[in-house]
Amino acid sequence: MAGHSKWKNIQRRKNAQDAKRGKLFMKLAKEIYVAAKMGGGDPSSNSSLRLAIEKAKAANMPNENIERAIKKATGNQEHTNYEEIKYEGYGPGGVAVMVTCLTDNKNRTASNVRVAFSKNGGNLGETGCVSYLFDRKGLLVIAREDLNIDEDEMLLQAIEAGADEMETTEDSFEIYTSPENFEEVKNALAAQGFTFASAEITMIPKTYTTLTGDDLTKMLRLIDMLEDDDDVQEVYHNLDESVLE
Repeated sequence: MAGHSKWKNIQRRKNAQDAKRGKLFMKLAKEIYVAAKMGGGDPSSNSSLRLAIEKAKAANMPNENIERAIKKATGNQEHTNYEEIKYEGYGPGGVAVMVTCLTDNKNRTASNVRVAFSKNGGNLGETGCVSYLFDRKGLLVIAREDLNIDEDEMLLQAIEAGADEMETTEDSFEIYTSPENFEEVKNALAAQGFTFASAEITMIPKTYTTLTGDDLTKMLRLIDMLEDDDDVQEVYHNLDESVLE
């Protein structure tokens, strides 16, 4: 089905973050480290590590960086203990914002996140205040360029693989799964010869909020400030960024 491109809404912000490659690689290494430490260093038996490695490779992170993070997590040396913390709040104009962090200093992280919100017309809320506005889903994006398949056939392939739904844009097929079926659907489509522009489990907004003027400027600054923080791994929000196109 055609509709609002959630992928483009996500990807626009990620492209901006990808430009800061050193910082991005550091965050990806941290994610690999935590996944390997919690589930072991073998990606074939650790789905979280496998996804983290795939995300790193998609960002062109060097293999030696990936291997170093795994070895550091599974070696005998002193470990840094990272804790996952999630924050929820509202940006200017009531935009819903969820922030996922990996940190070794909760006080530092909490202070930085709070400052980012307060400086940009937002405010932190209680746990659960906006999470109900998002669905946790697997998202597989297949670029339509040079792909000799129409929308109906792609939808049939996706459903047969176990997907829940598909959205079609001018540039891509966006296939959605439950988190539990994500790996199965991904593997089934890969076996059919499809490659993915993106493959991840993410938070998808149920509705979007449109901002203009000063509120939009502040919201974009809030996102940038959060993404620039070394402790912040992901920023999810329901700002409709199609107004930026």
